[in-house]
Amino acid sequence: MIPKEILTKVRRIEITTNRLVTDVFAGQYHSVFKGRGMEFDEVREYQPGDDVRAIDWNVTARTGVPHIKKFVEEREMTVMVLVDASPSCHFATVHELKSRLAAELAAVLSFSAIRNNDKIGLMMFSDTVEKFIPPRKGKSHVLRLIREVLCFQAKGRKTDIAAALEFMTKVTTRKTVCFVISDFIEPVERKDGRPHFVQAMSIANKRHDIIAITLNDPREKQLIPCGLVEFQDAETGETAVIDTSDSRVRAAYAQNAQARLTARDKLFRSMDVDHIDISTDIPYADSLVQFFARRRKRMR
Repeated sequence: MIPKEILTKVRRIEITTNRLVTDVFAGQYHSVFKGRGMEFDEVREYQPGDDVRAIDWNVTARTGVPHIKKFVEEREMTVMVLVDASPSCHFATVHELKSRLAAELAAVLSFSAIRNNDKIGLMMFSDTVEKFIPPRKGKSHVLRLIREVLCFQAKGRKTDIAAALEFMTKVTTRKTVCFVISDFIEPVERKDGRPHFVQAMSIANKRHDIIAITLNDPREKQLIPCGLVEFQDAETGETAVIDTSDSRVRAAYAQNAQARLTARDKLFRSMDVDHIDISTDIPYADSLVQFFARRRKRMR
C-alpha cells in the first residue's frame, strides 16, 4: 500500500511537470531529439531532383538503373533516466532537496518522452545499480517512475556512476538517449586524478546520446560566515570542523569549489557530453530551456 503522502507528492509533481511539458518542453524535446536518427526505409529508382548523395551505387551497378536509398525519421526513441540515489543527493540548503529535484526532472523528461510516443526507462543507482525499470510507454508507467524516484531508499552509501553506465550499455540493444542525474561527486578517483566514471561515460557516449544533469547547491560553492560548523561527508561519514567566520577559509573553499566545477565542465566537453547545470536555488525550467536552445542551435 502506497502512503497517501507519497501519492499526494506524485500527483503534485505530475500536475507541475505536465504543465511545463505542455507549455514549454514538448516541441523543444521533439526538435532536439527527434530526427537525429534516420532509419533505412527502401531503395527506389532515382528521379530528377533527388539528392545524388543518396544514390545506392551497389544497386545501381547491379541493375544498370540509378537507385537511391530512402530514409525516414526514426518513429520511436528509447530514453533512459539514470538517477543517483546516494546519500549526497539528499541535501539542499535552498528550496528543494537534490533528490526531489531529480524526481521532478525525471517527470519532465518522462512526460516529454511519452508525449512524443517514446519509451522511457529508469535506473536508480548508488555504488551499484539498485533498481532497473525497463523502458515502456504510457502515463501509468511514468507515474510509477516518479513514485520510485520519490520513495527509493538506497542501500549503498557511495556513488559509482561507471557501474550504472556499464549496466545501461549491457541492457540496451539500440541507440538510447540517456540522462544521468547526479551531483557527480565521487570519492573514488583514478590515478590521473580524473573521476572514476570517465572511461565508462566515454564508451557509452560513442554508442548512445549521453546528457549529464548536474545537481548543485549554493553552499557547495560558497560558505556563509556563521562561526564554527561541523561538516559531515554524507557518503563516507567523515567529519570536519570549519571556522566559517575566517575569510581566508571561505576564500579557499570557494576557490577549490570553482576549480572542481571548472574541471568538471572541461571533462564533459572533452568527452563531447552535453550537460545541464541544475541548482537548488534556481528554477530548473530555465536551465532546461537554455539547454534545448543551445542544442537546437548547434544542430542547424
